[in-house]
Amino acid sequence: MSRLGLLLAAVAFGDGPAAADQPRPNILWIIAEDIGLDLGCYGEPVARTPNLDRLAREGRLYRNAYSTAPVCSAARSALITGMYQTAIGAHHHRSHRADGRRLPPGVQTIMDRLRPAGYCTANIRHFPAGVPFKCGGKTDWNFEVDGKPFDTDRWGELKERQPFFAQVNFFETHRVYEPAERDRTDPADVRLPPYLPDHPVVREDWARYLDSVGTLDRKTGTVLELLEKEGLAENTAVFWFGDNGRDDFRGKFYAYEQGCQVPLIIRWPGRVPAHSVSEELVSLIDVTATTLALAGVPLPGNLHGQPFLGPRVPPREYLFTARDRIDETLDRVRTVRDKRFKYIRNFEPWRPRYQSFRYIEFEAYNPLPALMRRLHAEGGLDAAQARMFAPSRPPEELYDLENDPFELHDLADLPEHRGALERLRAELDRWIQETADQGAIPEDTAVRALELRSYEDAVRKLEERWKQ
Repeated sequence: MSRLGLLLAAVAFGDGPAAADQPRPNILWIIAEDIGLDLGCYGEPVARTPNLDRLAREGRLYRNAYSTAPVCSAARSALITGMYQTAIGAHHHRSHRADGRRLPPGVQTIMDRLRPAGYCTANIRHFPAGVPFKCGGKTDWNFEVDGKPFDTDRWGELKERQPFFAQVNFFETHRVYEPAERDRTDPADVRLPPYLPDHPVVREDWARYLDSVGTLDRKTGTVLELLEKEGLAENTAVFWFGDNGRDDFRGKFYAYEQGCQVPLIIRWPGRVPAHSVSEELVSLIDVTATTLALAGVPLPGNLHGQPFLGPRVPPREYLFTARDRIDETLDRVRTVRDKRFKYIRNFEPWRPRYQSFRYIEFEAYNPLPALMRRLHAEGGLDAAQARMFAPSRPPEELYDLENDPFELHDLADLPEHRGALERLRAELDRWIQETADQGAIPEDTAVRALELRSYEDAVRKLEERWKQ
């Protein structure tokens, strides 16, 4: 990497020319699956997360970080390229798994941008002897890549191959939740969001989720201990975040806050102030842009994310998310939010809010859909909880997130909020045009049929597994 490239990165992060003489940082992404802001450092009193709470004290906690989609493959496709999944044809969940589709010309993964800059790229599956777990090394992108996307999958190679860009992917908060071996969360102690009924099944499910959060915390602590033990902590920027929101009945798969809002903690000793908290809007594609800037890689002009560390970087004014086909359920939803208001556009309002699909219908996997349907049929849900079963949706929704963080009170038809509605509507129109959103292009029926056959085979295997 040239001295000019390092100087550009130094200016972006507000550290002046002297930073060009410093060694380039190692960069570690620790990614949790399907997780919300359910950590002690985010104010969850029942969570047992001492390692993540410490990480937050040693760095900066972000309260308004979001994935670009409420499901992993679309969100991860955006994260790994730094471009919205809707702009690169990766917006449908589990798509292009069998048709050999590559990224469009000019679009690269972050690994392919970092490798020429001298970075070793790693997706860790194997840890040193004595670490009592492995990682699955999840990628889950809606495109295929030529060759090996990463240089290694072994932690033991990182120290000798600095600078490195490494990912550690933890599965724990993805269903099925495993109860803790000891000190299990008491279902009576959990706090439920108002869109879920206070029911023993819901409480038990949430308690097991928090148990899984605790397991995730312990594994994160092991990784952080490895950094310390091997002398890597001081020159490693750690980004800890979720790939999409938690998997409750109105979280993952849906365009509401709980589907896309994720925890984000960054620790970079001496460069990111400890004990700091940020309220700024951050998209996970901004994590991609920030990583490239840290590495001294000039940002390509087609990148949609923007660096967000450093005093000279202007904050985001608007944040965008998208929901498209998920398995066999069709939909197209786009959202934009600012500091206070969130606008949702339902391009197919004739579809119901809740759409069932086979993957989530195993009660052993997720007991909530069957329970919610039964309670709805029996009249056991209040108005806020029953909204998900409405047979259709309005074309536009508007929520005041400061006063209604769970998006229960739609303001789109109120005259006093007309200005916010029209402003966010215009911003979404601009974003759709500027990013060349492909959501309006019909999916190739032959390709979709091919993908659904593969999906149905996977679901059959799951069905057989749950019957055993």
